[in-house]
Amino acid sequence: MKAVVLTGIRQMELRDLPEPSIKKDDDVLLKIEKAGVCGSDVHYYETGRIGSQIVKYPFIVGHECAATVKAVGSKVSHVKVGAQVVVEPAVSCHNCEQCRRGRENTCYNLRFLGTPGQGNGCLCEYIIMPEENCFPTKGAITLEQGVLCEPLAIAIYSVRQSQMPPNADVAILGAGPIGLSCLVSAKAENASACYVTEKIPARIQVAKTAGASWVGNPDKQDIVKEIMQRQPAGMDVVFECAGQQETIDQGVDLLKPGGKLMLIGIPRVERISFAIDKIRRKEITIINIRRQNKCTQAAIDLAASGRVSVDFMITHRFKLEQTQDAFDMVAKYRDGVVKALIEL
Repeated sequence: MKAVVLTGIRQMELRDLPEPSIKKDDDVLLKIEKAGVCGSDVHYYETGRIGSQIVKYPFIVGHECAATVKAVGSKVSHVKVGAQVVVEPAVSCHNCEQCRRGRENTCYNLRFLGTPGQGNGCLCEYIIMPEENCFPTKGAITLEQGVLCEPLAIAIYSVRQSQMPPNADVAILGAGPIGLSCLVSAKAENASACYVTEKIPARIQVAKTAGASWVGNPDKQDIVKEIMQRQPAGMDVVFECAGQQETIDQGVDLLKPGGKLMLIGIPRVERISFAIDKIRRKEITIINIRRQNKCTQAAIDLAASGRVSVDFMITHRFKLEQTQDAFDMVAKYRDGVVKALIEL
């Protein structure tokens, strides 16, 4: 099979590798049809690591994908050969203390597509996944929408974890795919006002089109002042989707007493800080989001329902042999890119 592998910092090669084969009764052999370029994939491309997860070359990244079932193990029952599926990239053990508590997303033995030390990714023609990680679309959504179900599931999980009050006023800091997914997910849960911040002009326009109540550029205006003028009481929930110290600080300033700061963006630095006087006096709750938990089917259902649109996030499409061009574009935020798809 053809696969794109990382061979060094900002280095990729298209290689011919052996096609994987079914070894376990619940294995499913998947032909990858579409894959998305995620910011975390770009971290590995640019720096070779995310925190303690360090790439050993050569390595295949990628975890957002939709596929067609090519073959199944002897005990597979709910997915059929030829079916189109959304792939849940996290494989949990179901036996550890975290899994027994219903926290499969923080499983001690978790294996995640395209994560160093856990498993190669989906930027290749074929992968093997357990049956439970394959969610049939049943024709309700397209393959491209299926790719977007991974970031959408993270957003749905984030909104659920925030326990937004009815008619909540929320802010979303960062209008990349995760931030935009949070926007449509919050609106689907009847958020009242949704304020969005973003530095890239093209993404500002996308956020406006997606239904934001107001969009501001922190490079050009005091976004805290601007939002607080419109909502003097402050925000019920802030979804921090940029992974930057400045957005974390803005989130604290924007929240009303008793508000919740949802940390979803992945910082590139080892440590961040908080203004303890502010978060203590306002009794702010800080919730870190680790991917998602049991929300993949919910993402498929939401995308299929027509209550939200996700297609608007797809701005660029590339062939497998153009993968490095896609990564360079996403890394440098060129040409107004929001979500780049790789077509296999």
